[in-house]
Amino acid sequence: MPPHLSGALVGLLASVGLLLAVTRVPALRRPTLDDRLAPYLRDPGRTSRLLASQRALTPFPTLERIVGPLLRDATRGLERVLGGGHAVRVRLEQAGRGTTLEEFRVEQVLWGAGALLAALAASLLLIARGSVDQPVVLLVGCLLAGAGGVVARDRALGAQVARREQRMLQEFPTVAELLALAVAAGEGPIGALERTTRTSRGELSGELARALADARAGASLVQALQGIASRTSLPALARFVDGISVAVERGTPLADVLRAQAVDVREAGKRHLLEAGGRKEIAMMVPVVFLVLPVTVVFALFPGIVGLSFTA
Repeated sequence: MPPHLSGALVGLLASVGLLLAVTRVPALRRPTLDDRLAPYLRDPGRTSRLLASQRALTPFPTLERIVGPLLRDATRGLERVLGGGHAVRVRLEQAGRGTTLEEFRVEQVLWGAGALLAALAASLLLIARGSVDQPVVLLVGCLLAGAGGVVARDRALGAQVARREQRMLQEFPTVAELLALAVAAGEGPIGALERTTRTSRGELSGELARALADARAGASLVQALQGIASRTSLPALARFVDGISVAVERGTPLADVLRAQAVDVREAGKRHLLEAGGRKEIAMMVPVVFLVLPVTVVFALFPGIVGLSFTA
């Protein structure tokens, strides 16, 4: 390794160590006002916190407990930088993962740290081989890789929400028809929900079971169903909840409303398939125009060009 690169690496390690030592000075880690008032304002738990089971976020729970304070500090810093805690909580509810905002921020920190370590390993390998003469470029690349890991975890959450809502939309017509059959057979709204949740499986059935549990806990059926609409961003499911609410409050035939909702969702699914088919048809023109057609022209013109060359 060239002397200037080794000196830069040693200086980087020394500065990181000095920064860690300075940030851990007790005078700089004085508790805030919120930390001092929190033990007197929060509701004390019924059991000891030592007996509370904490879910491990990594395959190494012992190492996770050791670096837990560092992870919490990094999580707070990430929350201050990114913000948007309410929007993230809404998306976690939509994903149905049962993960808190703090756990999600820890996952983001872990993803960013993993990407940063991978980039550092690749950078050290390049420096050892002498392929790069400017370590500043590698340092910027490592920082961008860490930020990319954090953003990638956020994108993964958005993809989970989209997949879950797509499954719920596919399950919706069948669940609505099951509810309509149960209501037409003489069941009440709560009885129809119980029968449907017992005989079906899936994301939408889980949401209906959660709404049924809320109704049993003391909330009205309309409020419990509106909780489903608030935990998803599907317009069809919001219309479904509104239709049931109007039918329960005004006494209109619930079975007809549910059948109409199922028909509307099936028609929307057909329109979505037609639109997707149209987009795929346009995409299929790309290999035809840029690959198949040029090859066909070459096969058509090549014999004539060869014949002209022989004639000349």
